[in-house]
Amino acid sequence: MAINNIAMNAYKTALQDGQKLAGQATSKKAHSGSGENNSFSATIKDSLAKVNDLQQEKAGMIESFASGEKQNVHELMISLQKASVAMSMTSAVRGKVMEAYKEIMHMQF
Repeated sequence: MAINNIAMNAYKTALQDGQKLAGQATSKKAHSGSGENNSFSATIKDSLAKVNDLQQEKAGMIESFASGEKQNVHELMISLQKASVAMSMTSAVRGKVMEAYKEIMHMQF
């Protein structure tokens, strides 16, 4: 769970620095057919929430398996893999965001 907090803090810091760099926090909504908020920060927040949910589900399944409540190893392994892939993708996206942030910081205006 500490990894989730570190990832969340890194994303928040990167987003805040990006907003400062732009001069203001933009909250424009890109309207799609359903009219929901499709901004970059909203997408990141939603994705992090889903990753966090998968991590919590994984922890719950591990606890229930260890206590003997559930004996289904297949569901446990599927949950572990989903959480692992989600965390790997989150780390990859974080790396790309940080790389883009560094490039922007080195630009001369």
